[in-house]
Amino acid sequence: MSLNNEGTVYRRTLSCGTIQITRDQGDVALDDLFDIAERRNPKRAFLFVSKVLGRHIPVPPSVMRRAYKQLASQFSASLPGPVLFIGMAETAVGLGAGVFDELRHQYDEAVYLTSTRHPVNGELLCEFKEEHSHATDHLIYLPDDAEMRRRVAEARSLVLIDDEATTGNTFLNLLSALRDTGKLAHLEQVVAVTLTDWSGEALPARCPLPVTSISLVSGQWNWTPLPDAPVPVMPAVNVTSRGAWDIAGKQSWGRLGMTAPAADLGQALTASHDERVLVLGTGEFVWEPFLLAERLEAAGSQVFYSSTTRSPIALGYAIKSAISFTDNYGLGIPNFVYNVAHQKFDRVLLCTETAAESIDSHLLNTLADIAPVVEIITYE
Repeated sequence: MSLNNEGTVYRRTLSCGTIQITRDQGDVALDDLFDIAERRNPKRAFLFVSKVLGRHIPVPPSVMRRAYKQLASQFSASLPGPVLFIGMAETAVGLGAGVFDELRHQYDEAVYLTSTRHPVNGELLCEFKEEHSHATDHLIYLPDDAEMRRRVAEARSLVLIDDEATTGNTFLNLLSALRDTGKLAHLEQVVAVTLTDWSGEALPARCPLPVTSISLVSGQWNWTPLPDAPVPVMPAVNVTSRGAWDIAGKQSWGRLGMTAPAADLGQALTASHDERVLVLGTGEFVWEPFLLAERLEAAGSQVFYSSTTRSPIALGYAIKSAISFTDNYGLGIPNFVYNVAHQKFDRVLLCTETAAESIDSHLLNTLADIAPVVEIITYE
């Protein structure tokens, strides 16, 4: 990896090619925000691995909260309401909730939804595709609460949140799917929010509504592939269906709408000041675990937050270690924990919206090698 003196040009040569990123806007140094890894995905060879997201690299909750605040500070105070926020599964479910959490008091009629790859009991609003992803299919449900449904139906501002944008296609696909339903007839404008935005003018140029883009940094990327590089084989993780294990946790954090955090996971849990604690969310269940991690950090513990994921990433570069195991929803697909196995903690809190018995014993045994105490925290 190379970075120029101003921190505005980042260059990384992978086994299959070279990526160069140039920052045009934003004050954060590029290597403070992300590193690059190789995808196990023939559609796109590289992956931006965020250092502030809490997904592929364990980070303190305070670092994540600072990113939410930095993004929220760029919003206009006069967005016409109701304001509908949508976070993208699985990577930006927590990021979206965090940005919403910072802004929910600013707008009188705000509501948060997430896309999901896990069907639940509810009325489907729409489906859309994320073409470059390892799991292309997304579902979005209408809220199960009448007031939240009204806010969605009458929304005049739409805030779309993802971890990064390279082409703008995912946002455009979602906006098209929402408009095609005919259920969001009052939309006037779109706010596209990302940690890093490399899509240039692609979104404003192709969006049928006025667009405001918000990010920590923005610029351009250029990928130069090696012509003879082998094509990676991607595990079968593009599954959008119910598994053998039911979702037992209440839907308080986004799939069926949220207006305020429940903040009720692991309420009795405490940690001592000298404990080094890793809190792990699972899949899309990341917001309530983050709030637990944030509470423990505020009480004085040394807390790091990360999450399991179905994203297949090759070892090397930004990925120092990987644990592979079977998902806790009973779909029979591989899941992963990155950049944890090479570290040591005093305690790991593994948070899940499925039963404790759904957790693969291989994951638990591997976590036991890095921490003397491993606890499963279920949401009910």
